[in-house]
Amino acid sequence: MSAQYLQVAVPVPMRQLFTYKVPEELISEINVGERVIVPFANRQVIGIVLEIQSHCDVPENKLKTILSRINDNYHFDPLLLAFVRRCAEYYHHPIGDVFQQALPVLLRQVEQPDVAPTQLWHSATDITDDALSKLKKRASKQLALFQLIASHQGLSWPELRTLNYNKAQLKALADKALIIKKPAEIKTFAWQENALATDNKLNLSVEQAVIVAAVKQSLNQYACHLVEGVTGSGKTEVYLQAMEQVLASHQQVLVLVPEIGLTPQTLSRFEQRFKVPIYLHHSGLNDKERLDTWLSAQRGNAAIIIGTRSAIFTPLHKLGLIIVDEEHDSSFKQQDSFRYHGRDMAIMRARQLNIPIVLGSATPSLESLQNALSGKYHYHQLLKRAGNSSKAKIELVDMANQPTEFGLSSNIKKAMKQTLARGEQVLLFLNRRGYAPAINCKECHWIADCQRCDKPYTLHQGQQLLICHHCGSQKRIPLQCPSCGSPRIAPLGQGTEQLEHRISDMFADYSVVRIDRDSTRRKGELAKLLQEVTDNKHQLLIGTQMLAKGHHFPNVTLVLMLDIDGALFSYDFRAAENMAQLLVQVAGRAGRASKPGKVMVQSYFPEHPLLQDLVHNGYNHFARQALTERSQALLPPFTFQALFRAEANYPSYPEKFIRQLCQVQYQGCELAGPIPAAMEKKAGKFRYHLIVQAKSRKALHLGVQALLQQIMVNELQTKVRWSVDIDPTDLSW
Repeated sequence: MSAQYLQVAVPVPMRQLFTYKVPEELISEINVGERVIVPFANRQVIGIVLEIQSHCDVPENKLKTILSRINDNYHFDPLLLAFVRRCAEYYHHPIGDVFQQALPVLLRQVEQPDVAPTQLWHSATDITDDALSKLKKRASKQLALFQLIASHQGLSWPELRTLNYNKAQLKALADKALIIKKPAEIKTFAWQENALATDNKLNLSVEQAVIVAAVKQSLNQYACHLVEGVTGSGKTEVYLQAMEQVLASHQQVLVLVPEIGLTPQTLSRFEQRFKVPIYLHHSGLNDKERLDTWLSAQRGNAAIIIGTRSAIFTPLHKLGLIIVDEEHDSSFKQQDSFRYHGRDMAIMRARQLNIPIVLGSATPSLESLQNALSGKYHYHQLLKRAGNSSKAKIELVDMANQPTEFGLSSNIKKAMKQTLARGEQVLLFLNRRGYAPAINCKECHWIADCQRCDKPYTLHQGQQLLICHHCGSQKRIPLQCPSCGSPRIAPLGQGTEQLEHRISDMFADYSVVRIDRDSTRRKGELAKLLQEVTDNKHQLLIGTQMLAKGHHFPNVTLVLMLDIDGALFSYDFRAAENMAQLLVQVAGRAGRASKPGKVMVQSYFPEHPLLQDLVHNGYNHFARQALTERSQALLPPFTFQALFRAEANYPSYPEKFIRQLCQVQYQGCELAGPIPAAMEKKAGKFRYHLIVQAKSRKALHLGVQALLQQIMVNELQTKVRWSVDIDPTDLSW
């Protein structure tokens, strides 16, 4: 047999495949999609075999031979291989890097991982009533954990941790011989008659029933369903009942959520309804846990995968339905390296596999809404809240004519006192973490700026540090002004940390909790705090947009939005859409149970058309008005964009680099650049943009390909760091 050659995707930032020779003893064994160990430069790396050829145009003496084949059955099947290649092609990203990101970390390493079966927890068989009565008296949390394991035999540690249990509770139950650990059986998922728990199954409204029927009717064929449902309208129940028939057909379901914070409640609802293997995939898991999820999916053991955007690359061979919750959320777009959009890739995968996909949101993105209005997607609306809950009333508070204390107007303080007196909870939304966004000198007005970013340091009082939120640099708080020597240094503005201190003093009789990235750094802390809020242990909630998405707080009846005016006057054409979505999502946390809710929005510009439209006409009307404006301005979704970014240590390099690209005409494309980034200097680098826009997707991609060819011959390509972003959602970068 003639010598064979392999085209291998190698994890390097180069848009090409690399040719390798095959040792004679492996010629008949290697298959497309397998992992191989190859030499590259002076190191060994894992590559993915994409093509096998019997001849090669490269001289034999210039080719290297692969070192070994990894024979462990953990490879890409033809469909997943084609999907990942399509992703690399669409986003014009180095193919080797895309395949790297589609693999779990432990499968990217030359040293092979330990793939011992996952350990699952079961309740013991010989449990005495005396042991359980002791738990009831002394350890309510252990009892709750035991009851969960007893009702859902075979739960993994990642699931239990996500549901806010800890290893101490698990060990205590194991020491008391109430639970035992068994290795997971590696068997293909098959639906059992007792797998559906009907005791918490809700009766669907007419609107919900129509959507479930439409999804079930489109099973085993491609269809994209956009479900626009007001907050609290029961979208999750629609998902659950749409999944029943898919799981009963022994097929798998992939559920994408935007952030880890939404995983616990999603997992909880799904665990209550389905007694099937559910696996998690998100950045809060360690490498071994993510590998377990990947392998369980590939072996067909997983029935449901719940994950963030990267879960789209999970190898599910019997995938029957994809659900994307909060589809509008910007977290679905990766903002560095391989800049893909999880929602768009999910739609692409559903089309490839010929299966339905459901996109759900109270505030759908304008791209999805336009596709629904034009007939590309099936469009469904849920206009009524589930149960007895009613939509919260939004009230604008004019700050221009009111005295304030700690950024709170007298009207808002009065509403807070009345709500707390009724035994209800209050949520204060301030999208600025830290104690204060800056510190300054009261004598000479010096401001502590990060020299690498030309932006003020944020004061974190609890850590006694100044931290730059852009590059991460830190420094100690100065005792006196470095400019004039004055000790009169004070915070400027207010963040969530300062608001927490002020509110604690103002309402000393009530418990205050702060939920932001700083207060939830420890693993499991977010789930713990959310559970405490649900259990009414805290009456006052302070948080950033982490609290805005999908959380259900039955006793929150008053939501206060502070300091939102910055988004009303932004350079970014998407700012109005993002602001409207955020306002509606935060407002949706109020009055989700039977108690009526109220939302108060503080603004110095209450007459602003955006605020007036949202308050009086709702998001639906605002979105249609925004689409009309976008159409007239020839902006996405009516045109298509790509963003080339370039950065270097000297401002002249990226500007000159992009200027040279603009000297060539690209058919069907308009170019805008070089434009300094909104934040021109970050981490010591100067940054410039080139925006490419076209009326058709095909013209845009042809233009991007031509630009990439120009970059290859650009004299400055080695002096700047550049990237391309297809369908960018953030122009601030």
